[in-house]
Amino acid sequence: MAHLKLPAISAVTYAVALLLGGTAQAQSQADTGPQLHAMQARLESLSQDLAEQKRLLQNLEAFRQQYFEQRGLLLSLQRQVAQQQLALDELRGAASWDVLASQRGAGTQGQPGQPELMAQAAVKTKEEVPVGRQPDTQGRPPEVAPLFEQPGVLTPKGRYVLEPSLQYGYSSSNRVALVGYTVIPALLIGLIDVREVKRNTVTAALSARYGLTNRFELEVRAPYVYRSDSTVSRENIAGATENVFSTSGMGMGDFEVGARYQLNDGGIDRPFYIGTLRLKSRTGTDPFEVVTDCAQRCIGTNTTGTGLPLDLPTGSGFYSMQAGLTLLYPSDPAVFFGSVTYLHNFARDNVSRTVLNGEKEFLGTISPGAVLGFNFGMGLALNEKSSFSLGYDHSSVGRTKTNGQVVPGSVRTQLGTLLLGYSYRFSKNTSLSVSVGAGLTTDTPDVSLTVRLPMTF
Repeated sequence: MAHLKLPAISAVTYAVALLLGGTAQAQSQADTGPQLHAMQARLESLSQDLAEQKRLLQNLEAFRQQYFEQRGLLLSLQRQVAQQQLALDELRGAASWDVLASQRGAGTQGQPGQPELMAQAAVKTKEEVPVGRQPDTQGRPPEVAPLFEQPGVLTPKGRYVLEPSLQYGYSSSNRVALVGYTVIPALLIGLIDVREVKRNTVTAALSARYGLTNRFELEVRAPYVYRSDSTVSRENIAGATENVFSTSGMGMGDFEVGARYQLNDGGIDRPFYIGTLRLKSRTGTDPFEVVTDCAQRCIGTNTTGTGLPLDLPTGSGFYSMQAGLTLLYPSDPAVFFGSVTYLHNFARDNVSRTVLNGEKEFLGTISPGAVLGFNFGMGLALNEKSSFSLGYDHSSVGRTKTNGQVVPGSVRTQLGTLLLGYSYRFSKNTSLSVSVGAGLTTDTPDVSLTVRLPMTF
């Protein structure tokens, strides 16, 4: 009986063991299932995050590509804007400086006008800043583009300017000469000679300027002159008729050489100072070389002349040297200018002239008076291509001396001219200037018209 119970107990034990093992395995499977689901959910979440990061990276790469494209476009636009600003500032500077161009040659006959200020002249206000680097905002921004190594208003270094010009001047004057004596007031015994003189002068000139440096330039000028005078005289006696005496002359005038030097670094709201020096020759026809009609009864004849030259001279007959100082004050859009000059005429010895019958009239030593002049005005830029100027020019001419003595009847002469000018810029290197001068004193030409065409090379 005992033998039979042992296998039964073993069978029961085995059954219990199987039951316990299945229960443990079931329990183990029951514990592992949720973990697998959690891990699977985590994996799916990580996959979604990875896909999102991948999408963000793709978008970032696209944004990066767009950024570089936009940056390249921005840099290109910055360069274009800089070029356009440079061209605009150059045109504005040219329009501001060209307002003074009409002043040259618009003064009185034989006197210099305001110096030519080139359109390329500009003011350098600060150093250039590389693209992509923020400029210094503490200083004042440049109103005019930096073009040269140093600021200048004269012809740039290595460049030259050819300037053909044409000037017309007209003047008229009346003179009454009383030759006789009076017995009682308002009763003249003798001759009253009334004369009216009309003068026309046309001067075609070619000037050339060359810039040795940005501050120093040289100039030469070669004029060709045509003159015509008409004198109407009438003796105020019974039966007298009007006499017309006309004469003319043409030929090369007096050659000139000059130099200008900029003394300082000017700029916006800072004046420029320019020193000038000019030498004038006497290559034109000398006033003492032309044949003069007899003022009194001609020697060896019974005729009486008018005392007027039969041919008109084209030069002054004297060497001259002039020194001056010019001030320019730019205040956008206007430029204010002014200058002071002193002209010295060198005396000539043993001067004589030829009268109608070939006789020589000895005049001795002649010393013309010095000329002190000044001018001032304002130029206004209307736009990038055109400008307008208004100014006044005055010259005070001293008395002429012969053999150390003042010529009888010689007085100090005042010449005042009102100047109006207009300038138009065709291109970067070519402009047209027109100026009109109106005489404000009796001895000044009534009107002068000057047309110039400066061309830069």
